[in-house]
Amino acid sequence: MKLLDQLVEERAEIADAQEGIVTRAAEETRDLTDSEDTNLRDLKERADALDGRITELRAVQVANLEAAKLRAEVNATDEPEQRATGRVTITDEPLTYTERGEHSFFTDMYKSQVLLDPSAQGRIQRHQSEMEIENRDVGTGAFAGLVVPQYLTDMAADLARAGRPTANICTRLPLPADGLTINVSRVTTGTSAAAQASENSALSESDIDDTLLTVNVRTYAGQSDLSRQAIERGTGVESLVMQDLALAYSTSLNGDVINGAGTSGTHLGILNTTGIGDVDKDDASPTGAETWQQIIKAISTVNENRFLPADIIVMHPRRWAYLAGSLDSNNRPLVNPAGNFPTDPVAVGNAAGYGGVVGNIAGVPVVTDAGIPTNLGAGTDEDRVVVARRSDLLLWESGTGAPAVARFDSVGSGSLTIKIVAFGYSAFTAGRYPTGVAVCQGTLFNATL
Repeated sequence: MKLLDQLVEERAEIADAQEGIVTRAAEETRDLTDSEDTNLRDLKERADALDGRITELRAVQVANLEAAKLRAEVNATDEPEQRATGRVTITDEPLTYTERGEHSFFTDMYKSQVLLDPSAQGRIQRHQSEMEIENRDVGTGAFAGLVVPQYLTDMAADLARAGRPTANICTRLPLPADGLTINVSRVTTGTSAAAQASENSALSESDIDDTLLTVNVRTYAGQSDLSRQAIERGTGVESLVMQDLALAYSTSLNGDVINGAGTSGTHLGILNTTGIGDVDKDDASPTGAETWQQIIKAISTVNENRFLPADIIVMHPRRWAYLAGSLDSNNRPLVNPAGNFPTDPVAVGNAAGYGGVVGNIAGVPVVTDAGIPTNLGAGTDEDRVVVARRSDLLLWESGTGAPAVARFDSVGSGSLTIKIVAFGYSAFTAGRYPTGVAVCQGTLFNATL
């Protein structure tokens, strides 16, 4: 399909533009400018729209090809006088590995690597060539292993998103092709300007100075041992394994984005980043209204110190449920269902929902994430509410963000055990502009319904 090819090419150009912006800033050892930030957001919006359109057209293309094959088979079995007079020409073929395809990706991996089956090796090589075309905007050269078939990645990504709500709201950036660190320049001393005292008098002068923020690239990985019998004789085993590995991978990454306790630059999580805003409130008899007030204070803290508005709130589902179940002095809910505005709500949204935007507080979207710890504070029973500016939460990831790389090894030949490994690389920091984050804490946030 000519249109599909054009869209894929356009998507690749956007990826190149995104990488160029980040690479240029890194080479010049400077921070991203506001215009570059804006360009990256615009490019991401265009890329997301193109990804959706490409997926739709690809599905149509595959469906059309399947229909063409079916027509050819039917025509071949019809009586001569009933056959169609036209000729069916198939200009493309379905991918080697599909959800209901004839061959299993993991079985062919085993046969090609262990049994040296030439047919399986041919299908694996064909699959790799297909992925170089399908994923050229990502770049399969960044993966040290076989690329997982798209249908398995899609399955994994759908399930894994429930485990990484906070990671998903970060500003996503492509991970550099090599290296184990990412360097970001932070301006710590700015220039100055002031009214000139008199004509020909000295102008205000301050030299700009910066500090290098080094963010380490981390490897997140998981492995699973399977029997040879499960791979050769099982049905749907690969889907179950990949989905579970993807969920474990994403949950671990998300947990470190929120609360990683490494040293500076080592995937230090939001809650452990030095310099973020602190809104601390202790209360032995907390109320929903007080909670709302502290969240508003956190929004103000970001606005006041970052000089730009906060645009996301992340909280544990139990905190959102607490707010949704709170009543004012007249027994009216503080959070009204979306689309229903009876009387002066402090927030709008639905109590149910997870992993995405469930409502808003004072116009700022709220995302729920069970990865927020609930064992914090002196009583080990507090959670936290994070108010942030999304562009200040930087997450570099390889590929699509899902563990799109798998390696298959015969390590347990004495027991017919096969090992499957899924892994990916990422780097995160909230330290570029710590003032872009404010965290609500204190005994006020141990109250639950």
